[in-house]
Parts: sequence; C-alpha cells; structure tokens
Amino acid sequence: MNFEEEIRAHRDLDGFLARASILLDETAASLDDVLKKMLRHVGQESHTAEPSCNFEEVMSILFTDAAAQEVNEKAHSFVLSDDVHLLSETIQGVTATATGVQYQQSWLCILCNVKSLQRRHVCISRLERPQNWGENCCEVRYIILILAPHKMKSTKTAMELGRTFATIFSDITFRQRLLETKTQEEFKEALVQQRHRLTINNQKPATVEEETDPHSHKPLVDFLRAGRGIYEDLCRRLPLYTSDFTDGIVGSNKTILKYITTAIFLYIAILLPAIAFGSLNDESTRGEIDVQKTIIGQSIGGVVYSLFAGSPLVVPLTTAPLAIFISGKQPRFDLPQICISLVIVPHSTTSAPLCWRQSVLTEGCLAVIRGICDDYNLNFPAFYACIGLWNSLFLILGGIFNVSLLMKLFKRSTEEIIALFISIAFLGDALKGTIKIFHKYYHTPQLLNGSTAEVHRLTAPNGTGSAGMESLVLCTRERPVLCLLLMLGTLWLGYTLYQFKRRFIYVFIYLFVCFFSYKTLLYCIVLYCSFISNQYKFPVFNFYKREIFIVAPFNLLSPLSVLSAMGLGFLLALLIFIDQNIVVSLTNAPENRYPLGPANRCCSFFCLHRRLGFNLKMCVCVCVCVRLLKGTAYHWDLMLSGFINILMSVLGLPWMHAAFPHSTLHVRQLAYVEQRVEGGHLYETIVSVKETRLTSLAANLLIGVSVLLLPVPLQWIPKPVLYGLFLYIALTSIDGNQLCDRMALLLKEQTSYPPTHYIRKVPQRKIHYFTGLQMVQLLVLCTFGMYPLPYMKMIFPLFMILLLPIRNNLLPKIIEAKYLDVIDAQHM
Repeated sequence: MNFEEEIRAHRDLDGFLARASILLDETAASLDDVLKKMLRHVGQESHTAEPSCNFEEVMSILFTDAAAQEVNEKAHSFVLSDDVHLLSETIQGVTATATGVQYQQSWLCILCNVKSLQRRHVCISRLERPQNWGENCCEVRYIILILAPHKMKSTKTAMELGRTFATIFSDITFRQRLLETKTQEEFKEALVQQRHRLTINNQKPATVEEETDPHSHKPLVDFLRAGRGIYEDLCRRLPLYTSDFTDGIVGSNKTILKYITTAIFLYIAILLPAIAFGSLNDESTRGEIDVQKTIIGQSIGGVVYSLFAGSPLVVPLTTAPLAIFISGKQPRFDLPQICISLVIVPHSTTSAPLCWRQSVLTEGCLAVIRGICDDYNLNFPAFYACIGLWNSLFLILGGIFNVSLLMKLFKRSTEEIIALFISIAFLGDALKGTIKIFHKYYHTPQLLNGSTAEVHRLTAPNGTGSAGMESLVLCTRERPVLCLLLMLGTLWLGYTLYQFKRRFIYVFIYLFVCFFSYKTLLYCIVLYCSFISNQYKFPVFNFYKREIFIVAPFNLLSPLSVLSAMGLGFLLALLIFIDQNIVVSLTNAPENRYPLGPANRCCSFFCLHRRLGFNLKMCVCVCVCVRLLKGTAYHWDLMLSGFINILMSVLGLPWMHAAFPHSTLHVRQLAYVEQRVEGGHLYETIVSVKETRLTSLAANLLIGVSVLLLPVPLQWIPKPVLYGLFLYIALTSIDGNQLCDRMALLLKEQTSYPPTHYIRKVPQRKIHYFTGLQMVQLLVLCTFGMYPLPYMKMIFPLFMILLLPIRNNLLPKIIEAKYLDVIDAQHM
C-alpha cells in the first residue's frame, strides 16, 4: 500500500482511529482464546454494535472446513488447535533475501468476510509475551483481526483494509516502538507517526523521462533550435531501419504467419473505411473526390508513409475528423413530416426504370469548401489544392521548429476526449447515412402539391397510368428496413467475431477468427446481399469513368483567394497536428509495454494465504516495463505528413494523417497478448510487439491493386454495410478508453468497481467531478464538430486546442492537481 498516493490508506487508518478497538498486553496464550476475546471486545463496544451479527458464529467462519471438522470431533469442548494454517485467510509479511524468503513472524493479519455485518471492523491485540502458533508463526506478538461485509467496494474489502495495516506493521522499528506504548492513546499516536513516515518515504524523486515520450518536459527554448527534433528522430530511427524489414523474417523467432494475417487484416481494415469515406467525400464535394481517388490516394500515401515514417506501426488514412472538417451544410428535414416529390419520366425517354426521387424541398449535402467555391465563384480543385498546400507548409514548419514538443501539454484525459469524439463522429456518419435512406424510401411518396390520390391512381392495377409504370419503381418500406437490418447485422457479426476471438485456445482457430474477422464479415455480407439484390436494390457508392490524376489549375485563383486559403490551411494544419501526434502517442502508450526478460523479478512484499483445505500462497509481483523498443519520431512524422499532403493536394486526392483506431488495432494485431486476473477482474496485457514495416507496406500495396476491382465487385458492397462498419469501429475503439470506463462507474454499484489505480488513489467524488467535466468538454466539442451550420465546423480545431488550457490551467482550480495527475497516469 502506497501511503503517499493511495487515499484509501489514510481513510482506512482514520476510520480505525475514530473507533479504535485495541487490546494491550493480552494474557491469553492460545489462538482460540485470543480471537474469542477480540470478537467479544468488538461486540461489546457501543460504537461497533452489530445487532444482527452473532460473533460466536464468526469464530467458525475464521477457520477452514478442516478446523470445523476438528471442532465437531471435540464437540464437548470448543477448543481449536493453535495452528494458524487452519485460519481461512491471513496476510503475513515476508522479506526476500539472497538465500530465500523469510517470514516476519511477530505479527499476523487475519481476514474474515461476514454476510451479516453492516460495516467493517478492525481490532488489534498486543500479546503480553510472544506465542508459538505453528510454522512461520513462532513468536507472534501482534494480531490484527479484520471483519468486513461480503458486498463492499473493491477498495473497501477486507483484503484492501488488510493491505493498509500490513504495510504499517511490516516495519520492525515500528513494531518495536509499539512495545513501549502504555496506553491506547500512545498506541494510536504511534500509528499516526508511522503513517507520516510512510507518506514521506514513499515520495518518489522526479525521474528523467525518455526522449521519445511526447510528454517529456523539454524546455520551450528548443522551439528555436530548428531541425533539432528531426535530427534526433533520424539518429534514433535510422540505425533500426533495416531491422524494420528483417525482424520476424530472419532469425530464430520467425512470425511470417502473423505478418501475413496482419497484412490481410489491415488491408480489409483500411479498404472498407476508404470506400466509406470516399463515398462520404463524393457526396460532400459533388463527385470531385470520389471512392476511386480515395483508394488511390490511400495506396500512394500509405506506401510512402510505411517506407519512410519513424513510426511504421501508425496507419495513415483519411479520417472522420477530416470528413467533418470538409463536410458542411447538412440536409435539414423534419422526420415526422417528410415530403418526397414524384418525378415521372415518360417511358419513351429512357430505357431504364426510374424511382421516386427526392425533391428540392431539402438541401443536398454540400461541402464547406465546395460551398465557399460556389459562393465566391472559385474553381474547386484549385482552391482545394491551395488549402492543402498551405496546410502542408504549416505541418513542415511545425516539424522543423519542434512544435510537437507541445504534446507535453496533452494529458491522457485530453487525448481520450478527442479519441471518443472520433468514435462519436463514426457513429454520427452511420446514423446520418441511415436517416437519408429512410428519408428517401420509407415515407409515403407525394406529388409537389401534397396530393397522394394521383399516386394511387398511377399505381393501381387498372389505373390509367399503368402503362407508365414500366418506367417507375416504387420506393417500398421494405428497402430501408432491410438496410437498417443489414447495418445492424454488420455491426452484430463484426462485434461477435471481435468477442469470439478471445475465447479460443487453439492457435489456428484463434488466428483465423482473430485476423480474418473483417474479411469473414465482408464476404458474408456481400454473399447475403447478392441473394436479395435482385428484389431490393441497395444504395451503393458512385463510380465515374474519368481521368484520375488532374493537376490543379492554380492560375484560375486570384491572389486574394490564395491568401484566404491560408486561414483554412492553418485550421486544417491544427487538426492534422493534433490527430497525428495523439495517434502516435496512443500507439506508443504504456498499454503497449511489455516486461523485459532480465529485469523481470518477483518482489514479494506480503504473502497472502487463502486456505480451502490446502495451502495456497500468492505473491504480489512488480515487473519492470518499457515502451515499444524502437521509439518514435514525432517531428519527422509530422513533416512527412506535410510532404504527403502536398502530393495529395496537387493531384486532387483526399488529405490523410495518422488514423485512430486503425493504428492501435495494428499494434494489437502484431502483439502477443496474455490475460491476467486482478481483484476478480480479467484484463489483457501485451507481452511483446513485433515492430515491422512489412505489414503496412503490403496492405497499402494491396489497396492500390484494389483499384482494378472497381466498379465490380467492390460496388457490390452496399452503403448500409459501410455504415455498419462505422458502428463497428466506433464500438471497438472505445474499448480501453478510461473516460468510458469512468462514465460506466456512474451506473455501477460500488461493489463492482474495478481495482484501477485511480479508484485506489482518488476520492470517489473527485473522480465523478472530473468525469462530469470531461463529458461537458466532449459535448461542446461534438457541438462544434457536428452542428449543421456551414462554417462552424471549420473552427472546431480551435476548440480542440482550447482543451489544453482547460486541462492545465482551469481544472486544477476545481480539482486538486495531485488527483488530476493520478487520473491521467497509467495503470501500473
């Protein structure tokens, strides 16, 4: 128990001092008699009264079934053996030496969970002379008896309370001072003094953080050392460049199968979002940036990034924040009263059947940049390229002047707000696409004058307009409902495979389910759609047969237009700077640490004994951990993103940067993971990670080859499947997000709280205050990023920057800085 950090340790001791049950110089010699007197003392105290508890029955609970059997054999005399190994649960101190483990035999902590108790009780007894009660308890002088109800918060259990007093009594000097106390007040004063010593001794000196840490406290004067950060990044990464291609391929520890399955997983994980965002950009830009350009841009940018980036595990992609930045005027419609116009085309004018179409009653999707071009009569490709070039210039300057050092101001809580915002953006895109489908197909079609009589006449079997029905396909309600089921089915199948893969212990089945879940999901959905597409035609993305690479005509822009593009380019650079560095930081997060072999030692401080008819010992272990071994290159990667976006802008391809959660999922697929149990809660920890460029390079090359699959068969993928993919990404990306975990605490009982580091070290009220403040920040960020005003979305990167002073300057005035630092720390 760390008294300097864990608030529960102080509260446990304060609760005991307020209702202290202390027996000094106890003359009883047997363990049975000592425990009886301690229980009797607890029951007789007025402040510890438990009317519903029979302390005589508690005596039998303290011992195992073997002891109860011995009692039955000696029913005429309730006498138990003085062997502590018959106790159900105890804590005893141990000391690791060069020759082995030595038990601290002068004290013993006995734990007991009793259903009928209302609250916790602690009783300490100091024996008049040492007693011999069996092996490893040859000179017991202090007995700590802890009673607790069964259902308690994870930090208030008998075990946690025992950890507090075991930490105090593990000091031999303190135990010697307790022998000199004469009264209970002196005894309690000695406890207070020992707590003060433990608090001071446990204070850790400031350690020098790694150069690769984005939160390392470098002086701001480094901003003036142009190119210094890039130079250090290259010096750190270039010596390991060859190993990025050979690790897992050459040598004894080969993982070729893992690389192949990860590359296929990454290919599917990149291709489907590329199609989805390409379709979204196609609607936003009126076909200027379509699916084909998105796939080609992804392949080019991904190959360049995987070859030259300092963080090869990071996956670049055109992402939801970029789509939000360029998406503008959203359709405004009233769902309860939607009117859809009927467009009737004579049979002689077309050879293909038509359907009911949306009228000009609602506005179409219009990109902000496209809207500016329309408002001011600007050429879209030229203005788009100009904004991208300004953005690239700012990114390159940011890499040269070490602007990534500002990442030290980004705390974990800030990163998780932005990460959750990205997940909500995926969810919002899926919902908006589904609403459009329902808006177009579900409601009863009407004429422009609002009448439905003419529609019924045209659709009647013997109606006068039956001859024209060959050119019409009515929008039935089955189609949107089926699209909804298809989207939810995609989500269900993907998440089922995501959960299903964790339950396999056979290697080959695990690899298939784990790494091919995306591919299995896609194939199942496409095969299903092929069977029903003859009856119901699902909406699909558009495909244009035209020249792909068109250099932007900059000569069509005036100097004033070029200057105005600088402001948009600066806002875009802020967005890419934040996302790029946060994703690299999350990829290199301490969750991706793993123990070093030579440094992995078991440092047992307490030994917990749980006896269920046999002896079982469990030691608390501490492991020395490191980050991903090859380090990162924040400054170089930022500048590389600028160079990539120069090419994207000039050729009219979508901008791209490091993507979340694809980058962290890439790390997980290359990691060896094992499951561990702590406090009854199961969690996963990474044992090792294969750091390679091959998987990302192969996946992006396959993306480029996928252009040959356009329009068939990729166009067979209906839009509801892409919307289901958005939901799948949104759901799986919140796994491990501490903000979501703390939001879930608001709905849980205290007894089900997990034993996380902040639960142990921060008062519960402070945790909920901080979570509420984070939720307010997230709500405001979502308002700026998703509100359908044309130009509001353009300034939401500024609010993302404002999260920094809110966390570093405003929140410490509301909640103590020490608690904020604990919540933002990692679980060790």
